[in-house]
Amino acid sequence: MPTYRLTLEYEGTRYRGWQEQKNARTVAGELRRALEARIGARVELGGAGRTDAGVHALEQVAHLRTAAALRDLEELAAEVNESLPADVHLLDLSPAPERFHARHQAILRSYLYQVCRRRTALGKRFVWWVRRPLDAPAMASAAAQLAGRHDFAAFCERAEEQTSTLVVVERAEVGESGDLVLVRIAASHFLWKMVRRLVGALVAVGAGELDGAGLVDLLAGRTGGGRFRPAEATAPPSGLFLERVIYEGDPPLAPLAPALPVAAARAPRRPASRPPAGGRPARTRPGRR
Repeated sequence: MPTYRLTLEYEGTRYRGWQEQKNARTVAGELRRALEARIGARVELGGAGRTDAGVHALEQVAHLRTAAALRDLEELAAEVNESLPADVHLLDLSPAPERFHARHQAILRSYLYQVCRRRTALGKRFVWWVRRPLDAPAMASAAAQLAGRHDFAAFCERAEEQTSTLVVVERAEVGESGDLVLVRIAASHFLWKMVRRLVGALVAVGAGELDGAGLVDLLAGRTGGGRFRPAEATAPPSGLFLERVIYEGDPPLAPLAPALPVAAARAPRRPASRPPAGGRPARTRPGRR
């Protein structure tokens, strides 16, 4: 059966995640409806990762299989986008090998998290506003310790239901851009809520509530984290993006950069000083009414 590779972006705010559910609105459900309406036939659809409710994607990858003959893929992609909600967009639709599987053949998945140091009116749905002062270099030093093979049971929801909680993290880095502190974690796969709990731990390090040694103890299953509980510090989904899904032959990850920038805030202006009581009132120029 002909197979196609789809790449899409979406804002996850209004959805219960990627995976199709009977009684909930999901990204895959919207995509399936748009595809089948335009193709006129049933399709098999599978995604590279099951992003949770409220999580966004810059480049989610999916495979599409259908018995229908698809000729002009560029025109079909444009038609599908006309049928999709405004917060889901198909970036690319291209032929793939017949056995291509978006989830099984992915060799690396990269997640980006945006922590914001200030209140933002425009970026609220895409950041986690942390009001405490954050030491980004301390967070970067702690993040470097996440690379390698570790047991992430302490950072997983329902760890007892997992076949294994061992994950090899290929890359973990922290950077700054404007008023954002960016966290990128890349691995072959992730456990449920693993990224958000790791971000919560790194923020605790940046706020001075957890040190690097405590983070290592948590990875080793020890209690060196003291009273810190990863589940209680889970970062909200609003700041999380599925950044890239990489397959054999794909280009490497680009340098760390924000998904949606938040410029550094200007210092507020001080109000003009008022004249002392009994002093001269300020002179004003006559103007038109």
